[in-house]
Amino acid sequence: MGMTHSADGTKIAYESAGSGPAVVLVDAAGGHRDFNSLRPLADLIAEQGFTTYTYDRRGRGLSTDTQPYAVEREIEDLAAVIEAAGGQASVYGWSSGALLAIRAAASGLPITRLAVFEPPYGGSDEHDDTIRAQLETLVAEGKRGEAVDLFHTVIGVPEDIMAQMAPIKPALEKIAHTYPYDWTIAGTTTQDHIAAVPAPTLVLDSTATGKEMHDGVEEVARLIPDAVHKRLEGEWHGLPNEVLAAALTEFYQH
Repeated sequence: MGMTHSADGTKIAYESAGSGPAVVLVDAAGGHRDFNSLRPLADLIAEQGFTTYTYDRRGRGLSTDTQPYAVEREIEDLAAVIEAAGGQASVYGWSSGALLAIRAAASGLPITRLAVFEPPYGGSDEHDDTIRAQLETLVAEGKRGEAVDLFHTVIGVPEDIMAQMAPIKPALEKIAHTYPYDWTIAGTTTQDHIAAVPAPTLVLDSTATGKEMHDGVEEVARLIPDAVHKRLEGEWHGLPNEVLAAALTEFYQH
């Protein structure tokens, strides 16, 4: 495990594996070392000749937090991890983490190749703060479980998948205070941000996710100047790690 510091002094904890060109993976809402969806994927990529970095986004796991929140602070967090990785890196982000990676690339971070899986882009540049306010209120009142449920309901997680999440819900409740962060990233990412991505980009989605998400992903791929879109066989908002790792390593090797 390593530790780096963001521009505002926030401590950002990360883990690395492998040897070779750097790949930094950016987690989605809820992702952290106690609910780590990216470490197994990172290990598969590392086996193909890369050094992979996963990190706890601010307010999660072993990373600290500094208020007030702004998307720019999370971009600085990613910048600190890339610096720790050697000063430049390929990047993979999924869901809201994909939007964060897009924002980071658009801001000029040294991202050599960018891959994103199902960034939740709704096609509108108008941001509604209502849900963020509700999430913040629930957390302030100690109703973290309700905040987790609200977030997953409004982003469209199917009821059967929400039921399957019951065993991991305590881990998600620990970082419920960060759900407003992801809501802000999704709600404030505009066409201009997406169109400003300079890096070659692979935009991925799953066959099983559904038309609404597909439409947004296709729009992201259309807006990024140098983007390729691939739709792979998978489950709702996810792909098997082996399938995803194969697509990513092929892209990063070019």
